Amino acid sequence: MLKTGLVGLVLAASFGLANAQAQTGTADRLYAMDCGNNAATDQSRWSPGVNVGKPIELSDNCYLIRHGSDWLLWDTGYPDAIAEKPVTGPLGTATRAKTLAAQLAEVGVKPADIKYVAVSHHHGDHIGNVDMFPDSTLLMQKAEFDFAFATDKKPPFKAERPIRKLEGDLDVFGDGSATIISTPGHTPGHQSLLVHLPKTGWLILSGDAIHFKDNWDNKRVASMNTSADQTQASFKKIEALMADKKAQLWINHDKPQSQAQKRSPQFYD
Repeated sequence: MLKTGLVGLVLAASFGLANAQAQTGTADRLYAMDCGNNAATDQSRWSPGVNVGKPIELSDNCYLIRHGSDWLLWDTGYPDAIAEKPVTGPLGTATRAKTLAAQLAEVGVKPADIKYVAVSHHHGDHIGNVDMFPDSTLLMQKAEFDFAFATDKKPPFKAERPIRKLEGDLDVFGDGSATIISTPGHTPGHQSLLVHLPKTGWLILSGDAIHFKDNWDNKRVASMNTSADQTQASFKKIEALMADKKAQLWINHDKPQSQAQKRSPQFYD
């Protein structure tokens, strides 16, 4: 009986250690890719009452993450077609200096190699190339999918594809190296990504939970957000993760921060 109990304790301890190790896994490398630029005409759309009528340049990034033999692409940016034909709309002019396809080819990755495509939300500057990856499993919050594919809306991409509709956070590879974090508020099913790299450490890829550093510093809610209360709750969730993991916050549309990052084919490890 004593021996059985001791074995049980050892097994339990081993399981606990293995589980703890599983939660501190790391991805191998992360590529930061240029997925467009928006020359916006009025910053106050994102910072109500502040800098009214002042233009602002917004970056747009995609991130390619290698985990063993698997690849995860976070966001897909503006459509590649914008590289040849910029688009001017109510918010400003969208451009692409390089296509996503070309940047993937530069690091030797084909669309068919990518196991997962995860999108922060359904807006066009984040899902513009989703249909380039018809065989990849799309990771998206169910609330976002339902909102984006409501009968009164134009579908943002083809829904007939492998897709996993999430209801909360998801440890993508099962070892804590890349965790989708539910951060609603900008849209009903917005999500961010927590990544752990061996040398760089922990990163939080914001999606549009925050649009630029000044908004983050002042906890401003963008005018187009679907819920101010959810936005503020997501701010607190991100802050708690940053404190717990000592994580860097990479704000997708903050151009000064983006320009300071290493760009693919260079990578973070």
